[in-house]
Parts: sequence; C-alpha cells; structure tokens
Amino acid sequence: METVRVRPVRLRRLCAALAVLIVVVFAFVAVLLRSVDTGASFGLADQVSVFGIGLAVAAGILVLARPTLEADERELRIRNIVGRHTLPWTAVRAVLFRDNRPWAAVELHDDEEVPLMAVQAADGERTVLAVRALRELHRRATQPADAEPGQDG
Repeated sequence: METVRVRPVRLRRLCAALAVLIVVVFAFVAVLLRSVDTGASFGLADQVSVFGIGLAVAAGILVLARPTLEADERELRIRNIVGRHTLPWTAVRAVLFRDNRPWAAVELHDDEEVPLMAVQAADGERTVLAVRALRELHRRATQPADAEPGQDG
C-alpha cells in the first residue's frame, strides 16, 4: 500500500535556525546580566530565568514546524500546528491547491475545508509532487472497484 508522507521543509529549517538564534541570544543576555554594570543587581536565578525564557520562546517557534501529513489509500492523517484530523477518503471531495494560498487543503463533502499545513507553497516542486500523489490516492480510493480509469460511470 502506497503511503504519502509530507512535512514542510523550508519552514522546518527556518524555525530550527530561528530557535537556535534565540537560544544563543538569550544565553548571551543571561551571561551579560552579571558581567555588565546596569545599576541593578542580577543573580544566578535571574540568569537562569532569562535563559529559560529563551528556551520557552525557542520551543514555541519549533511548534510552528510540527505540521505533518500521512495519507494512504484508506485515509489522511493530518497534524497541523493546532489540532489533528483523521479523514477517510470517502469524506473528501477534492484536494485543493489554489493560487496565492500558503498551503494545500482538502475540501470535504459538507463544504468544509481542512488545511494541509504540511504541504506548503514555499517548498516548490515537493509541493507539486505531494499534491499530485494525494490526488492520485483520492482518485484510487473513491473510484469504484469495477470501473476502469478514464471511464465515466
């Protein structure tokens, strides 16, 4: 059984680089708290707190890189920044990737759209291949078993 797995590439790289930069900056600031005379008295607890805040901010940025998508001939398993969805292909009307949209989406039969944040326009050719693979899985999953490709039933 064919499985399509997609994660945003550019977004993950950007978030990782930004998280590292934030940790380095906050660590630098934490070290400077005791070595620079600011007129205030900072102790070890203050340094640890500043560094901890940097780690928390970096972790928050890494959450933006968590979208994933797995799809096979039975269903789609979607994890966006907030929320998860498991959808059978029978609930999906179409796989959409409209112009000027940052990511793809699936349109459901009840006219609801579920964003596929893992399939991002910024990833270029990878996105095109992923959308084509998803559309093929959708076609195979929703096509009647006795129908031949190319025939309208």
